[in-house]
Amino acid sequence: MNRVILVGNLTKDPELATTNSGVSVCRFVLAVGRRFQNADGERETDFINIVVWRGQADNCHKYLKKGSKCGVVGTLQTRSYDAQDGTKRYITEVVADEVEFLSTKQSSSDEAPVSEKKPQADVAELEPIDDDSLPF
Repeated sequence: MNRVILVGNLTKDPELATTNSGVSVCRFVLAVGRRFQNADGERETDFINIVVWRGQADNCHKYLKKGSKCGVVGTLQTRSYDAQDGTKRYITEVVADEVEFLSTKQSSSDEAPVSEKKPQADVAELEPIDDDSLPF
């Protein structure tokens, strides 16, 4: 079984490219905090390479940016290539099947922050319901 589930923040803006056949591919690095503290009492962070393909790649490039929080579900993949100095290099990355955008959309300067917006209905306007009329 090869399944990876991560939640973290982007370390920089995602990079979008297109293959020779016109398929979109987006790459970004996700900073994921470890669950436990090290011997010095600090939480360490892992930096995981993420690859997203096709329409979801376009969406990631459009809506994610540096610092955005997102969840990724995918598979772990390792590939290798020969470097110019003749050594073999290995790259481990997560190929995303699903990307969930977890950050809230940043409000513009002329719009009130979400926490300051008034609710649609005022609590005083709601009509009380008699407990005897409930079906359960």
